[in-house]
Amino acid sequence: MKYLATIIFIISANVLFAQTLYKDSVFSEVNKTTYSYCTCTNETLQFDYYVAENNQEQMPLLVYVHGGGFSGGIRDDKGFVNFATKLAQRGYAVASVSYRLTMKGIGFGCDVDADQKLAAIDSASYDVSLAIKYILDDAKEFHIDKNKVILAGSSAGAETVLNMVYVYENEILPSGFKYAGVISMAGAVTTLDKINCDTAIPTQLFHGTGDKLLPYDIAPHHYCNSNDKGHLMLYGSKPIAERLKGLGASYYFYSVCGGSHSWAGLPMSRSFDEIIDFLYHDVVSINGIRQTNRTICDL
Repeated sequence: MKYLATIIFIISANVLFAQTLYKDSVFSEVNKTTYSYCTCTNETLQFDYYVAENNQEQMPLLVYVHGGGFSGGIRDDKGFVNFATKLAQRGYAVASVSYRLTMKGIGFGCDVDADQKLAAIDSASYDVSLAIKYILDDAKEFHIDKNKVILAGSSAGAETVLNMVYVYENEILPSGFKYAGVISMAGAVTTLDKINCDTAIPTQLFHGTGDKLLPYDIAPHHYCNSNDKGHLMLYGSKPIAERLKGLGASYYFYSVCGGSHSWAGLPMSRSFDEIIDFLYHDVVSINGIRQTNRTICDL
């Protein structure tokens, strides 16, 4: 009977591990390695890769794109490093990507031509796609599940990842490739026309109703006047969620009443549990379609 009891205990432990991986903190030590993925216009572009020590699973990959108005920002600020570490401890691989800051010294305001803004978003989308291709081309070495690549971004990074999923015509990644999910923290798209039954993927949207840079609803970028050079209509988290709801697609819409553009970064610390809930239930496990709406007040 002792032998039988031991067998039962081992099986139970394995079942418990399978249930908590990607949801709870399973690993302790996390390693970070920096890779150079492209030399573009004489600039070497890099990404930091976070993975738990001894994790040999074929991991879901979360690719993060930082904000900064396409003119600034870094891939490894303290808040993000903490966020990436916590994700890796739950079994995810995380790549934080630097991209060309094409608007550096130019800005991204109402006095900047709208076509330049669109070009900046596409340029960042191109660069991040190259980084993803670099990883996918050596997926076995990186221990990546090619079917579980998730995009996440803050502010300009959120514009980039939403553009990559729902607007950008990508000719870099393999034919038929599709992202498993996307997390937008204060982001928007330039059109809703390409969000349809074929393109819709599990989408998590964080946005403050009082955001004055990237609209929560439908409004010009930076709320520019119609006669400004930089007038560019954007569709924020609310219309994106409404579109996905109408399609019967999976989404997680987190509204912050009175929330400012600071919610481009706050979800990584204040809403980490909600991010894990989305990743685990809507992207990794996929137990049917969920349409989640949450509203909090930013006091």
